[in-house]
Parts: sequence; structure tokens; C-alpha cells
Amino acid sequence: MSQFDIKTFNSIAIEGLQRFTKDKYTINETDDPEAIILRSYNLHDEPINDSLLAVGRAGAGFNNIPVDKLSEAGVIAFNAPGANANSVKELVLTSLISHARNTLEASQWATELTGDDIATQVEDGKKKFKGHEIKGKTLGVIGLGQVGLLVANDAENLGMDVIGYDPYISVDAAWNINRSVTKASSIDEVLQKADYITIHVPFLESTKHMIDSTAIRQMKATAVLLNFSRAEIVDEDALVKALNHNRLGHYISDFPNETVLGQDKVTLLPHLGASTGESEKNSAVMVANELKDYLENGNIVNSVNYPRVSMTLSSPLRIAVCNRNIKNIIASLTKLLSEEGLNIDRIINKSRGDYAYTLVDITEADEEKVKDLIQEIESKDGILKVRLIKNLEHDAWYN
Repeated sequence: MSQFDIKTFNSIAIEGLQRFTKDKYTINETDDPEAIILRSYNLHDEPINDSLLAVGRAGAGFNNIPVDKLSEAGVIAFNAPGANANSVKELVLTSLISHARNTLEASQWATELTGDDIATQVEDGKKKFKGHEIKGKTLGVIGLGQVGLLVANDAENLGMDVIGYDPYISVDAAWNINRSVTKASSIDEVLQKADYITIHVPFLESTKHMIDSTAIRQMKATAVLLNFSRAEIVDEDALVKALNHNRLGHYISDFPNETVLGQDKVTLLPHLGASTGESEKNSAVMVANELKDYLENGNIVNSVNYPRVSMTLSSPLRIAVCNRNIKNIIASLTKLLSEEGLNIDRIINKSRGDYAYTLVDITEADEEKVKDLIQEIESKDGILKVRLIKNLEHDAWYN
């Protein structure tokens, strides 16, 4: 009998689903799954059942997931950062070059030509689509994460002068960024110097309308703004106003909506950033591996709501605890284990904001005894979810 049921929303790449082996998993066989895997489906209105342990988003963004509600229920939310980075990078650079060379307008014009003198019409008409090279132009990259790093490096290789800004740049990104990329000391420096500006930051409350009227006023009147992150990062009402008053050159976005539809100086794409077979496969495999490691071992990697906690499972039993980040949780937990005469082999605890996660490996092999203890742990203040994970057979019990 399988241990875990996985429910899918959207079409998930088969390479990812194949990670869930039939001896331990079923897929879409119940409405009370232990895990959910999705892409763009809006999960905000879906109920959170007691059986649910984890949600995996096969992509980087997670605004379609009710993170706060999941956190309070002790449900871990995972995503797949970087799995679609190359796909998005290629589309950003494609869009940038296409705009510089007016290829969309030129292609539309060429396909509508009629008559017997096509060659003459082409030679006479092509001058209206005269563009410019991107070599030597300045590209500002706001956010040097997985996507921004690739965009910055490849744009530099194409001959652009790249200036990047990211106050939270990771150690890996800092090591891997092209040495020729200028590191800006402020976002204002990027806005003021760049001919093209591309945004690569997550959508958070702190990044909502990061590009507002104040930011736009600092840009060159001829600047081109590219948004392949999330629509909400740009105050598009202010943006449209700036475009209409010739205070901004052009806007390229992967997120069509009523505000920007039909506007001059706006190029829209139908959210194609991660729409490649390779990206969908990579994202599905990554998030499937994360879910498997959590369900089978209790390890958390690439969660958006709980801390990263990973520890090799070598003891017979493991207790996994999701709790609020309040005082004395660990002291209370270890005291209960001690009173029951249970030996702690290893323990790890980490916090992230209002929540914390603990793994406790114990040498006790009497599962029934430990199950009784788990009921007592669950009754303690601040405890959100507790699981017992067995090592040898990878059996898991949860409440």
C-alpha cells in the first residue's frame, strides 16, 4: 500500500511525476492528498485539509499559493528557483533585441505585402523599420538572482554595458557574475544610467510597485523597461501615464492585463517566460525531488515559508515538528523525550520569521511508544504539525 497521494493541478511534466514511484505514491486518487504539485493554478480558494503536508510550485513565483495560510497549518510550500532561469533569460534577451531591431512590426508588415513587385516594396519600405544595435548600450539589471545573473552575464557577452543592483546578492551569484558587470550602489543609479532596464525580483509586499512614478521619473525618456518578473512590481497606471507623456520610451511585459492592453509603446507577451519544454521538465523534476525528500525524510530545501533544514536520516525514527517561532519549544520538546526515556541521537532546529522547524532523530525503535508521545507534543502551545518518520522502511505516520 502506498504511503502518500499526490494531487496535481495543471499539467505537470511526466519527468517530474515519474519521480513518485508506485511503491510509495499514488497520483490523483484522493481529494485528501499529502502533497499538491501545481504550476499557475490559483490555490487561494482551495481548502487545506488536515492530511496536507506540502505544496510544490513547479516554478519560481508563488503568488498563486496562500503562503500565510499554509504556514499557519504547518504545511511546507516549495518552489523551483532557477529551474526556468535559462528559459526566462532567453526570452528577455530575445525581446530586447527584437525591440531594438523592430522585428515584430517589420515581420507583420512583410507578411501583409501584396502584388507583383514585392522585392521593390521591401527595398522601399524597410527603411521605416531601421533599428539600432544593442552593442554599447547600457542595460540595467535590478535583481541578480538566478535569472538576473544569467541576463547580466549574457548581455555583457553581447557587448552591452551592464550595471546591476541587488542588495541581497547571494554568495554564489557574487562569485559567478561577470567581472565586467558594474555593481550599482543604489537602484537610483541603475534607473538614471540605463538605456534598457530589466527587473528580476520576486513579488513581495516590499517589491509591490517598486517601479512607481518616482522611479520612472529617474529614467531616461528614451529608456525601455522590461518586466518578466510579475506585473505588480510595476505601477502600470503610472507607467501608462509616463508613456503617454513621452517620459518613457517603451514597456515590454510578459503579463498582459487591462491596464496596458491596447496602449502605444507597449509590447505584450502571453506569459511565455517559462513556457519551454525544458523549463517545465526542470521545474517539475526539481519540485518533485523536494517533495519526496520532505515526505520521506522530513528535509526542507527551497521552501518559501519555512527554513531550510536538512539532516541525513540514519536513526531508526525521526520526529519532524512545525511550530511557531516562540520561546521554550525546544526545551519543552527535549524535556518530553527525556521524561519518556527516549535517547536523542541528533537534533536540528531553525527558524524563519514567525515559524520554525525541528528534526529530532531518536534511537528508540518502539514506534507505538513514540506515537503516544507525539500526541502529547501536538497538545503543546505553538505546535502546528508533528510527523513520525521511520527510516528503514521509509514509512511515515502523521497527524
